[in-house]
Amino acid sequence: MAIASEDDFQHSSNSTYRTIGSSLQADQEALLEKLLDHPPPGLQRPEDRFYGTYIIFFSLGIGSLLPWNFLVTAKEYWMFKLGNSSSPATGEDPEGSDILNYFESYLAVASTVPSMLCLVANFLLVNRVAVHIRVLASLTVILAIFMVITALVKVDTSSWTRGFFAVTIVCMVILSGASTVFSSSIYGMTGSFPMRNSQALISGGAMGGTVSAVASLVDLAASSDVRDSALAFFLTATIFLVLCLGLYLLLSRLEYARYYMRPVLVARVFSGEEELPQDSPSVPSVASRFSDSHTPPLRPILKKTASLGFCVTYVFFITSLIYPAVCANIESLNKDSGSLWTTKFFIPLTTFLLYNFADLCGRQLTAWIQVPGPNSKALPGFVLLRTCLIPLFVLCNYQPRVHLKTVVFQSDVYPALLSSLLGLSNGYLSTLALLYGPKIVPRELAEATGVVMSFYLCLGLTLGSACSTLLVHLI
Repeated sequence: MAIASEDDFQHSSNSTYRTIGSSLQADQEALLEKLLDHPPPGLQRPEDRFYGTYIIFFSLGIGSLLPWNFLVTAKEYWMFKLGNSSSPATGEDPEGSDILNYFESYLAVASTVPSMLCLVANFLLVNRVAVHIRVLASLTVILAIFMVITALVKVDTSSWTRGFFAVTIVCMVILSGASTVFSSSIYGMTGSFPMRNSQALISGGAMGGTVSAVASLVDLAASSDVRDSALAFFLTATIFLVLCLGLYLLLSRLEYARYYMRPVLVARVFSGEEELPQDSPSVPSVASRFSDSHTPPLRPILKKTASLGFCVTYVFFITSLIYPAVCANIESLNKDSGSLWTTKFFIPLTTFLLYNFADLCGRQLTAWIQVPGPNSKALPGFVLLRTCLIPLFVLCNYQPRVHLKTVVFQSDVYPALLSSLLGLSNGYLSTLALLYGPKIVPRELAEATGVVMSFYLCLGLTLGSACSTLLVHLI
């Protein structure tokens, strides 16, 4: 193990990290040490008994992306409701063909565009509205909207298909905005906790996708009626959202969580470079002098996280460009055989389950391995390498094909392998960047940095979903 002098390290109240010229190994060790601000006299750091806080953050991570994952995964239900509400849809309805063929793209745009606006609003509210108010309010809105979507399952919409489509998009807009406020607030909160809690939250997001995929497969296998299957499917998500609400209320009762959630003094950041340590004697006077500034300083956060922000943006740009708009329309080459594998279960298995499980594995892997480091040029290099996945997916059996007639990969194995690679790389690379972000700034800026990193994530999703609409029309 390389040992360096203490001068090689830079310290903040939230992190200890190496300069750019430092070794990668030491960089990782410094981040994992997670030296928070010095505890006040008499206040000892408690232990996370029975991993209670870790489990709660993992569950909240599931809840943060569960609604979106459940809506995207229910492909057969949307085809049924938007095609013909009296029998399972075939996708051949002339009037609604555009809605059916490009529904995933419309849903992706509706879920990402409002998220950008809500992230900006959330950043401005960081020092104005308490985090628990933002979390509880957004989670309540998510639960209410999802209950409306669940109730519409049993409503006959055959006479107002386009109206139902409009209602669904509006619900998705509101749901996405509330989910963004919820997830970015929780993520910003974990910036003041040790890194493993942030990792638990991010891994939980991938588990939400895996849970939705498994629940979809179980419902498809257990029920022959699309509406009954969708009702059980959406009710599962609704019940879990209620559970998340209870778990968050429990969080503040845990001694371990209260220790890291205690208020911190807001230190003044001069010129984006000079930071006053939180334990500095002059901090109280400085904090009181600028207590009327309710907006966190944006410039130093952007400067510190520029490289990591690019990585997060580009990772999710490539992912949302492909998933689910392209993935969900890659059909089995043996679909004409009529078997359940090639018709009913092919897309849920090869697209949703494999992708989300691989994404979960990638995110969970960061609990043990953090390579490359935050200052490494290899991290953006690996991120850019994912661009090669776009033509590989296009050359699979995507349907319908209008302009590109040739299918190069003549086997159902290829989309399965590519979905796994897409998910694994997305989970590992994005989680690394998201973990590093709030840890390379002072603790008093950790929550605001978490919101900024969420903005990078949302920016990538927005650009990717917008371009995915163009991509599927080009195919």
